[in-house]
Amino acid sequence: MASDQPQSRPRPPPQREIPGVGAILAVASGKGGVGKSTTAVNLALGLAGLGKKVAILDADIYGPSIPRMLGLGEQTPEAVDRKITPIEAFGIKAMSMGSIIPGDEPVVWRGPMITSALDQMLRGVTWGNLDVLVVDFPPGTGDAHLSMNQKVPFAGAVIVSTPQDIALLDAKKGAAMFEKVGVPIFGWIENMSYFLCPHCGERSEIFGHGGAKTMAEQTGMDFLGQIPLDARIRETSDDGTPIVASDPDSDHAQAYRDIAGQVAAKLE
Repeated sequence: MASDQPQSRPRPPPQREIPGVGAILAVASGKGGVGKSTTAVNLALGLAGLGKKVAILDADIYGPSIPRMLGLGEQTPEAVDRKITPIEAFGIKAMSMGSIIPGDEPVVWRGPMITSALDQMLRGVTWGNLDVLVVDFPPGTGDAHLSMNQKVPFAGAVIVSTPQDIALLDAKKGAAMFEKVGVPIFGWIENMSYFLCPHCGERSEIFGHGGAKTMAEQTGMDFLGQIPLDARIRETSDDGTPIVASDPDSDHAQAYRDIAGQVAAKLE
């Protein structure tokens, strides 16, 4: 006979801090292809430029891109006393499944395996003393997102989107997910905001313009800044020499550093 008593749901595991890590920052988009990983890498380097001890965790198990963007090549992390030692590049530490599994080998895992791998990369790594651990979230709002938010006390999240409506709708869902689990949204970044012709200087708003700022205003969140669509940002990311590190005096690097300054202030 069925009981009339309501079935109690199992409580999620309690959040636990990562030893030595001061603050954990999520960089998310809700949709792939908007330049989230490029933003995460340059934001991490911008924070390091402010004197912070920074590491970046590539949480995109299916499509890891951080090793390529940081020029890690064939380097693999070492295991010492059952702990993984992250790889260092440009003054920051990095951990990614892309440095463990060969780049041309697909990851065909179910949700529980992804969750286990992320937990291992969070807690099975010798991060040392960090001021900030930047987590480059995968697209969407799936198992990986929920699991990490349940297990790790995130200090805040940054939402990255292009100006076009379809990207903004998915980014809004991503922001709503963080709000539901009690993670503060530090603000929105509009990537590929506009294009300046290198020959004539004419400005083109290929994907529209201002959508992320409008969305931030509509949701009562801060707008952190805009990053242009520019070949130098793409080239330096593909070459493994992120623009904040390789061309620090450029306007684009300054744009990332300005955003990093705002995020640092919110973390403090």
